[in-house]
Amino acid sequence: MKRMGMIFRAKANKALDRAEDPRETLDYSYQKQLELLQKVRRGVADVATSRKRLELQMNQLQGQSAKLEDQGRKALALGREDLAREALSRRAALQQQVTDLETQHQTLQGEEEKLTLASQRLQAKVDAFRTRKETIKATYTAAQAQTRIGEAFSGISEEMGDVGMAIQRAEDKTAQLQARAGAIDELLASGALDDQSGMAKDDIAAELDRISGGTDVELELQRMKAELAGGGSQQAIEGGQQNQSQQSQGQHKFDKQ
Repeated sequence: MKRMGMIFRAKANKALDRAEDPRETLDYSYQKQLELLQKVRRGVADVATSRKRLELQMNQLQGQSAKLEDQGRKALALGREDLAREALSRRAALQQQVTDLETQHQTLQGEEEKLTLASQRLQAKVDAFRTRKETIKATYTAAQAQTRIGEAFSGISEEMGDVGMAIQRAEDKTAQLQARAGAIDELLASGALDDQSGMAKDDIAAELDRISGGTDVELELQRMKAELAGGGSQQAIEGGQQNQSQQSQGQHKFDKQ
């Protein structure tokens, strides 16, 4: 079971490595850093809001304390010492609240400064990571393109390998068909195979047809020469008869004169 588990983890790890794209991983990490930075900024804003709320409360309590002090003075001036003592007692309680709020205000102010500094450092880290991320992505893309071009030129890529195998299969099939056609022609010419259509001829029949065709042409040529020669003799005879007739007519006219 341990061995099977190890084999499974090894194969799963290999499949994950094959499926993982470093560019997507970098983008995901950058997105997580941006989310963390956003949370830190939101924390700074919350602390600042709390600090501002304490400042408002302190201002309000200080205003009430000043009012009680003024009321105590007026009561004492009117001879109401009891009212003056009550006003001063309430003012003391408000001063204690103001002191507590000032302590909390200082604590929140310190936390705000720490968070602001952390936010600034994290912002610088995120900016540096973004620059490095884009550089790595560009380098990876260039290396990937160069690798694909090299594989395409060398023919070891999967796509080019499929094309090469298809070309090889087509060439093998073409050569096989050519060899089969040549073998059939040789067998038909030698008479080892019969042509069921009756149109095929062996070598002897083809040679006889060629000689017969040549003889027919020669005979036709001799006949045409004979016709041309006979036509020339007939014209010569007809021309001599016409000349003799013309001479006889000329002699007869001379005798009459």
